[in-house]
Amino acid sequence: MTYPTRMPSRIWITLATLALAVLTAGAAQAHNVTEGDAGYVQEVSGFLPIPFIYLGAKHMVTGYDHILFLLGVIFFLYKMKDIGLYVSLFAIGHSVTMLAGVWFGIKFNSYIIDAIIGFSVVYKALDNLGAFQRWFGVQPDTRAATLTFGLLHGFGLATKILDYDIAPDGLLGNLIAFNIGVELGQLLALSIILIAMGFWRRSPRFWGQAYTANVVMMSAGFLLVFYQLTGLALS
Repeated sequence: MTYPTRMPSRIWITLATLALAVLTAGAAQAHNVTEGDAGYVQEVSGFLPIPFIYLGAKHMVTGYDHILFLLGVIFFLYKMKDIGLYVSLFAIGHSVTMLAGVWFGIKFNSYIIDAIIGFSVVYKALDNLGAFQRWFGVQPDTRAATLTFGLLHGFGLATKILDYDIAPDGLLGNLIAFNIGVELGQLLALSIILIAMGFWRRSPRFWGQAYTANVVMMSAGFLLVFYQLTGLALS
């Protein structure tokens, strides 16, 4: 697979715009729970499946780190069975650590875990670009990597949820409902990505643009890492 090495000027404009969007995001962080949602989570008690399904779906479709990683995972997958396998591995990892993390109170520094999640985007973009094969002569196990980063994404969300002290009454049911919402949101995001990719792949310029798209994705991942490490240093 050969990619062009020169990026047109419009790509640099895109990168600059992306950098501005990330660095001016204010208090917004990957896996963040908005103040309104956090207030609701803190105030309610008992099993409330519909609101928590909604919150889970909302988190997924607005979680830019999830979307970027998911895009990277399916970028060069064409068969539905392969897409299903990799998305399932990510979903399993995300679900296990989100549920276990909240249930057992496993908590990490939010800046560090979110920086690692940003790095997952960098990793996947580099993998798509064939960097590991060129640099080290080896190809990492993509299935193991997808599962591993899924586990880390789940810990990121669990850490945020633990900050808001969900009532123990109905906790397990609400967590399961939230996770169902996350998976529904993931299916929605995946559907949109696959439709867009389907049209894009029909373009004769797809292979030339694929390189720059993954460079943009990698740059976004680095910006996410930088943003979180800056927050850690200033906290």
